[in-house]
Amino acid sequence: MTGTPISRALVDDCFRPGSPRLRHEEALALLKKRVAPLSATAVLPIIGACGRTLADPITAMTPIPAHTNAAVDGYAFHFTSEIRENGAPLPLAGRASAGHPLAARPATGTAVRIFTGAVMPDGLDTVVMQEDVRLAAHDGASLVHIPAGLKRGANVRKTGEDVAAGSTLFARGDTLRPQDLAALAAVGRATVPVYARVRVGVVSTGDEVISPGTKPLAPGQVYDANNPMLATLAALAGADVETLGIWPDNLQTITQRLAEAASRFDVILTSGGASQGEEDHMATALAAIGTRHLWQIAVKPGRPMMFGQIRTELGGRDTIIVGLPGNPVAVFVCFLMYVFPLLRAAGGAHWREPRRFILPAAFEFKNRKPGRREFWRGNIIDGPRGLTVNKFARDGSGLISGLRASDGLIDIPEEAGDVAIGTPVAFIPYTEFGIA
Repeated sequence: MTGTPISRALVDDCFRPGSPRLRHEEALALLKKRVAPLSATAVLPIIGACGRTLADPITAMTPIPAHTNAAVDGYAFHFTSEIRENGAPLPLAGRASAGHPLAARPATGTAVRIFTGAVMPDGLDTVVMQEDVRLAAHDGASLVHIPAGLKRGANVRKTGEDVAAGSTLFARGDTLRPQDLAALAAVGRATVPVYARVRVGVVSTGDEVISPGTKPLAPGQVYDANNPMLATLAALAGADVETLGIWPDNLQTITQRLAEAASRFDVILTSGGASQGEEDHMATALAAIGTRHLWQIAVKPGRPMMFGQIRTELGGRDTIIVGLPGNPVAVFVCFLMYVFPLLRAAGGAHWREPRRFILPAAFEFKNRKPGRREFWRGNIIDGPRGLTVNKFARDGSGLISGLRASDGLIDIPEEAGDVAIGTPVAFIPYTEFGIA
């Protein structure tokens, strides 16, 4: 995928109008094959790089740990079979703490007081915990009684046992987490090369749609629920997002604004107007200034979706257009299943399918018509027999209450039939997409 321009992400012959509806897996396979990362990169300090995607692999130039050191507070000594069998009283020959190693090699047959993280003194290879020893004095010298039964190398962390010098710490496309920043710092990295964030513009369409907080609803009007939801979802996918407001049902206006937006953004997400109806101007506008791919997918909710691209004069790059349905539930489901991985891949990240957890159903669903992939809203119930999955009672694409009441999506394959209580079903928690 690397090196392929993003303009090749969508090919003309895959989405011809009138083509059979694509199955869920077919749609994902096409996107996975076609979407390539944008080329722009930046170098960032590791503080502030959490959530960013690496543009180059990272090699560990130093090992972790950098020095063989003590894993506990105690006493370091040289292991022998005699000490293992019988223990031994050893004279103390010095003290080593983290950042303050013993200056000279201790004499043979002595022990060194040592603290967690301190470099192991030359010639010593084992540490006994301080609570397992007995201290004494003999002829003015301090003795530490080492107990029997210890193994060679006990309580010692060897150089490079976590990460070897020269090994690949991260691959291109890895997305950095807080624990990854710790690993980068541990090998001395202060900066990292990352892909630039994908620039996303979010648009709502429709004369009936108005912004919340502007005025009371007139008959037939609805407040724009999709814009804030899509903008936030795109940000969770790692994009830089700008909302472009509500565009009217006017072909000339939509065509002009779409061309202007394409010159500014890598991806434009629209909701509404993606079908082939008389008032669905987004598809017509895209066909006039770019390449339109009407994508009918055998998925519920979310059948009408549009993918396409507009070639811009600046740099000869393509802006991807994603036309989502108008109903909020369909928008939400289609974004998670298709747009989320698309944005992640365009931003340089590895393609990653959300994990599905197989759990018994706590509900019944009779007379299901096979042939479509369905995503039902559901939540996990922790009962006396363990975890089960319950289904939100209603399936309407405009029921935002179902999104709010659910913990994730129940993934029902195309060929699946009725669901009975106890039937194993696949559950995708929203946490797979960063939604807590």
